[in-house]
Amino acid sequence: MSDERYSFVVVSNRLPVDRVVDEAGNASWKQSPGGLVTALEPVMRAADGAWVGWAGQADVDLEPFDNAGIRIVPVPLSESDLELYYEGFSNDTLWPLYHDVIAQPSYHREWWDRYVQVNRRFADAVARISDDAATVWVQDYQLQLVPAMLRERRPDLLIGFFNHIPFPAYGIFSQLPWRTQIVDGLLGADVVGFQRVADAGNFSRAVRRLKGYATKTPYIDVPGVDGGASRRVIARAFPISIDTRSFEELAARPDVQERAAQIRHDLGNPKTILLGVDRLDYTKGIGHRLKAYGELLEDGRLSVEDVTLVQVATPSRERVESYRQLRDEIELTVGRINGDFGTISHQAISYLHHGFPREEMAALYVAADVMLVTALRDGMNLVAKEYVAARADEDGVLILSEFTGASDELRAALLVNPHDIDGVKDAILRAIEMPRQERRKRMRSLRKKVAENDVNHWSDTFLATLDGSRARIGWGGAEPLDALEWTIERPPRS
Repeated sequence: MSDERYSFVVVSNRLPVDRVVDEAGNASWKQSPGGLVTALEPVMRAADGAWVGWAGQADVDLEPFDNAGIRIVPVPLSESDLELYYEGFSNDTLWPLYHDVIAQPSYHREWWDRYVQVNRRFADAVARISDDAATVWVQDYQLQLVPAMLRERRPDLLIGFFNHIPFPAYGIFSQLPWRTQIVDGLLGADVVGFQRVADAGNFSRAVRRLKGYATKTPYIDVPGVDGGASRRVIARAFPISIDTRSFEELAARPDVQERAAQIRHDLGNPKTILLGVDRLDYTKGIGHRLKAYGELLEDGRLSVEDVTLVQVATPSRERVESYRQLRDEIELTVGRINGDFGTISHQAISYLHHGFPREEMAALYVAADVMLVTALRDGMNLVAKEYVAARADEDGVLILSEFTGASDELRAALLVNPHDIDGVKDAILRAIEMPRQERRKRMRSLRKKVAENDVNHWSDTFLATLDGSRARIGWGGAEPLDALEWTIERPPRS
């Protein structure tokens, strides 16, 4: 076991497989849905790859195993780790902070302690299995310390990091008591990737303010220690996407098309179906969307006989108090709107608080006339791209928040500021009344963009940039771990 070494290693908080235990207690593994797995699977098979991550269940210590040609290396997390590292620091400190403090972050030293410990555990697992000069790709905000921890242990490695969520402006990021340690952690990578150009710029500004290093887009010069060689880190945008072809083929299947027609029939064949698909998260702007729709009904500008809103709200982080409160608020609003405007034969809102398989989601996209994406802040938002990929009929209208990463690419959507309720209402009416010719022109433009920049283009571009950095960046001069101050900067006691 200890002799296993791999030339390409991906590390993420969760493994790309889910552990399923049947009624008899027998465990098996099922590949998780998602574009990241799809994009990296062929690369990992060709490059003798391994994937390091948590198996999704607390207090389960599993041996490495093979799944679909990929070596899976589980990292164990205890119930306490989940409470402090994951639900605490990752999702109640970093998540709200990185999403522009839509909700107030909590700063607890015990959470930070555990975040450091768990990041070190992941880094140790990667260091053990990485071959000489291997390529390591670290994924997302839960593991921001891993690049520097890896560089201290294994300066021979080529290290990439990709942040799937936004990176905030310095005025917000500076609130974090451990801001310098996070920046030091990320600068351990050779390439640091972000969803938007603005995110990469925010990171570079944080480096200048906190470290004083020279930056010239997309480069950051990291000085060596004690006269050692400096390193040049690349920080730039690599917008993530979906497996476009796979999703197009799924949506075109006869059974999916039949299901889409059935959905319309079951909803009473309204003239217009509005659709929202989100995790139940305060960043998604679900409440703003419901407010705009409710006011349109109240104003008499829409009628429940003609228009239905289908809102899919996938359960998320239900052990976190702010998420439980959000669910109560959303369901109260849905109940009020349905009570005020629904009829015996027509519901104003069809609200679904559970997840659906990909086939059902594709059918919903095909059935919907208008897709509502009103996120208050979002790294990318792949739902918007899935809707576009599903619309081979070149019909349908996408209403898209300008605060999503997707809005940088999908300019032919109706772009809205979700805080401007009147603007959202006007966009909904414009989408409903839009002539067929304009709908087709816009959707054709959107589909061209999604087809060109699919998830394979994203992974290929990132890995090509990372591989190209190997020739330019020296391996020497890594700061020793102690110098990066992984110890706690003590904020006021919380």
